[in-house]
Amino acid sequence: MKELIVNIEKNGKLIKAGTIRGNDYSDAVFCYDNEYLENDNTPISISLPLQNEPFSVKQTYNFFEGLLPEGFSRKTVANYFKTNEEDYISILEQLGQECLGAIYIGNTSNDSAIDGTYEPLSDELLKNLAAEGATTLTKILAETHLSLTGATGKVGVYYDEEGDKWYLSKGTAPSTHIVKQSHVRYKSIVINELICLQTAKLLGINVPDSFIINTGNGKDEDILFATKRYDRILSDIKIDGLSVPYRLHQEDFAQALGIDAASKYETTKKGYIAKMFALISNVSSKPIEDTGELWRRIVFNYLIGNTDSHIKNYSLVYNNELNKIKLAPAYDIVCTTAYNTSNDMSMYVGSKLKINEIDKSCFDEAALEAGIGKNIATKEYEKMLAGFENALSEATDLVKSLGYKEADNIKEQILKTGGFQYIS
Repeated sequence: MKELIVNIEKNGKLIKAGTIRGNDYSDAVFCYDNEYLENDNTPISISLPLQNEPFSVKQTYNFFEGLLPEGFSRKTVANYFKTNEEDYISILEQLGQECLGAIYIGNTSNDSAIDGTYEPLSDELLKNLAAEGATTLTKILAETHLSLTGATGKVGVYYDEEGDKWYLSKGTAPSTHIVKQSHVRYKSIVINELICLQTAKLLGINVPDSFIINTGNGKDEDILFATKRYDRILSDIKIDGLSVPYRLHQEDFAQALGIDAASKYETTKKGYIAKMFALISNVSSKPIEDTGELWRRIVFNYLIGNTDSHIKNYSLVYNNELNKIKLAPAYDIVCTTAYNTSNDMSMYVGSKLKINEIDKSCFDEAALEAGIGKNIATKEYEKMLAGFENALSEATDLVKSLGYKEADNIKEQILKTGGFQYIS
C-alpha cells in the first residue's frame, strides 16, 4: 500500500489536507484529513469538495495527474525515475514538492513551506538547458522535485531581479519564474510567444511579465523563455538574503471541472466554453470582470491563430488566505498556425471547430451558450478586432528592438495564417 501526504500552503505554512492511498496508480484514491475538514478549510480543488468519503479513482486521477508534465517531458522524467509514464503516483512522489499552485506532496507532513535553499544557477547550465533539450531539463526537474504541467520542456527557477542572477530552488524553497525551452521542431517559437503575449497585453489582456534569456547569439538553441509566476508572491522571509515567495494555490479549468488531461481538447462538442463561463460565474470573486477577461482571451486566441488554447491553458488562482478565487493571467499563447499545425481550434466556438470556418456568427452563438449578453460580447469582440493589427505591429517592433529580426516574419505568419485573416 502506497500513501502520499497532500499538503496545501496557506500564508507560508503547509497544512495537511489529506492523503492519496492505493496499491498503485490504478486504484489510488484521495481522502481529506479529518482535522482539515473540522477546521472548515478550502477544498484543494473545486472538483474535490470537502467530504468525509474518499473520492473515486477517476476523480483522484483527474486532479492529481493534472499536476504533472505531459508528452515528451513526461516520458523522459518517467525514464529517469525508471517508472511507467502512466504511473502518475510514483512520478508525483518524486516531483510533487514544487507543483503549480500551492500543493506539496510527499511521504510525510511538513509544517514548513520554505525549508530549503537557493543554489546559484551557472551561465553554463542555463546555456545547456537552452541547447541540450531533455538531458539538462530532466536533471533539474529531478534535483528540484519540480512538477510543471504541459508538454513543452520547462523548469521552475528563482530569479533575483535586483542582482540579475538565477538560482535553483532546493528542498521546499519556492521558485519565482518558469523557464521554457525553445521547441526543436518549431522555429522561433520563443519569439513567437513573446510577440503574442505582448500583443495580448496591448489589447488589455492580463498577462504575466515575460522575457527572453539569451545565452549566446540569439538563435533558437541559445534562448529560453522566462515567465514570472503568478502563483508566487514575495514575502518578508529571506533565505541567504533572497526574499522567499509564498505559494498561491491555482488549478487549471480541466482540474476544476473534473476533466482529465487527455480530454483537454474538445474534439466533439461538449460545451467547454459554456462550462468555463459557468465556472467563473460560480466561483470568481469578481465574476463580471473575469467574464469579460475570459471572453477577450477566447476571441484573441482565435485572432492570433492559437489552436492550442485548450482547457488546461486557462486557470484559476486563489489568494494567500485561500478564500478568494479569480481568473489567472493568460499564458502559453502562441500562433500555432504559423507552423502548419491543425486547423482545429482546441474548443468549439459556437458550432464550428476549424479556424477557417469560424466567423462572427460563431462568436454570437458561443456568447449565447456562455450566457454573455449579446451587446457586451459584440462590443468586446469588435474592440479586439479593431485594435488587433496595430497591437501586433507595436508588439513586433518591441521584440525586434531587442535584436530579434525574425519578429517581422512571425508577424507576417500571424496575419497570413491566424483567424484575423478570415474575419477582418
